[in-house]
Amino acid sequence: MSERIEINPYGAKPRQLDHIVGVLVRGGLIAYPTDSGYALGWRSNNRKARDRVIRLRGLDRHHHFTYCCRSLSEIAKLVKVHNSDHRLIRQLTPGPYTFVLESTNNVSRNAQMNNRRTIGVRIPDHPVVQGLLDVLDEPMLSSSLILPDPEGKIMDTEDLYDEIYGQIDLFVDAGYCPLEPTTLVDLTSGQPKILRHGLGVVDFL
Repeated sequence: MSERIEINPYGAKPRQLDHIVGVLVRGGLIAYPTDSGYALGWRSNNRKARDRVIRLRGLDRHHHFTYCCRSLSEIAKLVKVHNSDHRLIRQLTPGPYTFVLESTNNVSRNAQMNNRRTIGVRIPDHPVVQGLLDVLDEPMLSSSLILPDPEGKIMDTEDLYDEIYGQIDLFVDAGYCPLEPTTLVDLTSGQPKILRHGLGVVDFL
């Protein structure tokens, strides 16, 4: 069974944020709104939640998960950021971009699969996420809520909730979000490489 709460997309109330964080701290898996659609979120040490995400989304072992962060300083603790990378990330964040970089020793083993040494990081431009991260007081692991949908039946929030009901612990409903993932940028080679075209503009890269 999945709990569902409705929140204001311009910012959740403190008691709502406390409730959401409480679900995460107790080992739960949430669906929550971002600037580029709904996403799945869990704490980085929660392997069971990670495995639930793999089953729910039908992911393979090569998938990159993403840390949602509050700031560049948090990102710098998780990945190795060179000067050129720092300038680009600062230019594009907060916003609908995910950056793949070499991870540091601060990254949980549960955040990576197949012993890979890279991880995704992003700073979402959404007041609900920013409030949630402030209360949680740590980066949160995340994955875009993109489901196998061969019939094209997922058109809005209601359809999305119906599809994942019973497979998550809490659905944080802020109404409409664009059903488009972030733009995924690989920064591991010294030159930005677009791995996925999403909501973020990439014409200038």
